[in-house]
Amino acid sequence: MTPQHGPGAGAEAERPEYAGHYRLESCLGSGGMGVVHLARSTSGLKLAVKVVHAEFAKDPEFRGRFRQEVAAARRVSGAFTAPVVDADPEGERPWMATLFIPGPTLSEQVKRNGPMEPGQLRRLMAGLAEALRDIHRVGVVHRDLKPSNVLLAEDGPKVIDFGISLPKDSELRTETGKLIGTPPFMAPEQFRRPREVGPAADIFALGSVMVHAATGRGPFDSDSPYIVAYQVVHDEPDLTGVPENLAPLVLRCLAKEPEERPTPDELMRDLRSVAASYDTQAFIPAQRSGEVADAGEAGEAGAECVAEPGAASVPVQVPGSVSVPAVGRVRRRRRRMALVAGGIGLAVAGAGVSALLLGGGGAGPREAAPRTASTAFDAWRAKPAGAGEGTPQCAYGAGKLVCGRSRAVYALDPADGRLLWRHAVTGARWSGPPVVSGGLVQVVSGNGRHVAGLDPASGRTRWERDLSAYAGLGYTAHMLLLTHADGTLTGVDSASGAAKWQRRLPGSGVARVDSFAGDGLVYATTTSDDGGSSHVTAVDPASGAVRWEARLRGSLRPVGADGGAVFFLAADPVYGDTDAVLRYEPGKRASRRVKLPAPRADARAVVRGGVVYVLGAEGALDAVDVGAGRRVWHLETAVSRGSAPVVDGRYVYLAAADGRVIAVGVREGRFAGQTRAHVGGASDRVAAALPSPVVAGSHVFAGVADGTVFGVDAEPSDW
Repeated sequence: MTPQHGPGAGAEAERPEYAGHYRLESCLGSGGMGVVHLARSTSGLKLAVKVVHAEFAKDPEFRGRFRQEVAAARRVSGAFTAPVVDADPEGERPWMATLFIPGPTLSEQVKRNGPMEPGQLRRLMAGLAEALRDIHRVGVVHRDLKPSNVLLAEDGPKVIDFGISLPKDSELRTETGKLIGTPPFMAPEQFRRPREVGPAADIFALGSVMVHAATGRGPFDSDSPYIVAYQVVHDEPDLTGVPENLAPLVLRCLAKEPEERPTPDELMRDLRSVAASYDTQAFIPAQRSGEVADAGEAGEAGAECVAEPGAASVPVQVPGSVSVPAVGRVRRRRRRMALVAGGIGLAVAGAGVSALLLGGGGAGPREAAPRTASTAFDAWRAKPAGAGEGTPQCAYGAGKLVCGRSRAVYALDPADGRLLWRHAVTGARWSGPPVVSGGLVQVVSGNGRHVAGLDPASGRTRWERDLSAYAGLGYTAHMLLLTHADGTLTGVDSASGAAKWQRRLPGSGVARVDSFAGDGLVYATTTSDDGGSSHVTAVDPASGAVRWEARLRGSLRPVGADGGAVFFLAADPVYGDTDAVLRYEPGKRASRRVKLPAPRADARAVVRGGVVYVLGAEGALDAVDVGAGRRVWHLETAVSRGSAPVVDGRYVYLAAADGRVIAVGVREGRFAGQTRAHVGGASDRVAAALPSPVVAGSHVFAGVADGTVFGVDAEPSDW
């Protein structure tokens, strides 16, 4: 076989002249899996021949998927698909030949001629319902029904490209954490439960395809696959522009739960009630010149194919669904969300693109201030000038919202965001938000070598202290705790900056120092070199007296104190992922450990009412009732590397890299609401440390990557 040389790079620069004994005459298009060529059989029958990309031909997993595509395409009758004529899935470059069907794809038709007329839409929906009935009848789930996979032939629509279809008896399964499909046309369960996707997912895709055909856009619309994934699971579909007699059927197809969607037979029955007869005109108002297959246009032999977006392999985690009306015309709330562009990494994987949203660390866990009755509160946004770079990290104290950025600490009026004062700093270290302790704003600067107490009313310096001799620090409501390399702990009055006591702690090495609102103790923790045990010392911050100490199994990190017990995250000593939650009751010298169903990387947590809310870097949020010994609920938040969670009596709040604050109900773990995304002029930046939202009274405050700080009512229904 003599290769054709053409422009391009890599394997696609060498294009085959034959596939089997079929001469490849011209390039029709290119997708994620391969290139489609126009060819002819010996008798002159026109064929569309897909030849897989050379780099994928070397991948055993991909070959298995291509064999599955051939088998699935052969199962269906061909009345509503492109019949398979020949194939060689075991060849050096695997290929499959199907009957060539003249006519554009639905995607091309809408792009060139605009939305379809109502009569054509009815025929399209009926034809697709018949096609899915035919496909599902032989035990195949297509999983990637979209406009570019629908050919508009003179005798009705044809469904093509079974590249990621899933026969029920197939041994090939989706990898854990990898979702395969095209996000704008994927069903909610394809994000939530990819291993349990059934025929109803194709019905959801049919609904999305119909919206595209009627309007030129999808029911869930964004440039980002992450945001589309979120909208598919949470938002109501936008059916504006869909004919009123079809909108109820389309909406039923787009039901969040698979069991609420109609079957193909039910769709066809309902379509008969919409119109006594369907239009008999062809789908194509004006036939294009040239012959078109499933992608692109026929060109000269050896012409370069231009790749089009194909199926995307997107490891995203998405929250549980919300209910939508069974019928009716709905306009969803348009949440204009944007991702931090610099935080999206792309890697070719299998049939498409694998995207991973990157973020950063965050401040330690904090409990929200008690909720109080609120007067009317107008949401606000403020961007103080000259505050430096990075996401503002904020805290509430002394009646003010105090925030820090790279070159300044400043105070805002929480009622309207008005700037009250600004204090310039050099080399500020914002590993967490500013702390209000001892009635002063505590600021660490000089790359951790200097600390100062500022007057919260004016921002003027009250005292300063050199930190060069210390290894770390922590705060309580009235004390600054400084750790030494030899394990000594020094207590400093945070109102005056004067040292009050010094104590050598048990254990070895530098201790981690934690304190929690309302508890009154400081917990100094050291972990053994092998990670097999942790030594915890509870210290009275006023005097330095040791109240209790314990050696506990595992690599532990305190995350909260509640009801006389201390709660820890337990990490795997090798990989560092959190695999359990532990409660220790010093009065009883008793501990209880609850294992998580799966390890959580870079986990953050907060405790309230004996329940530990654990958020992993991948977006999984777990509520663990240690007293009951079980996880009470779980939610996939779709927030990768979010902030540490904050909790009040009703909601768990967390921040996302795109500036959103998300609220989740504490009782059942259901998504309650979110603020709109906002990255402003910092859309190309990724926060190294993502700060938690601040919940004070009945208000929520948060910072954004471009320096904006905003405040909203704490009730998510008002967002």
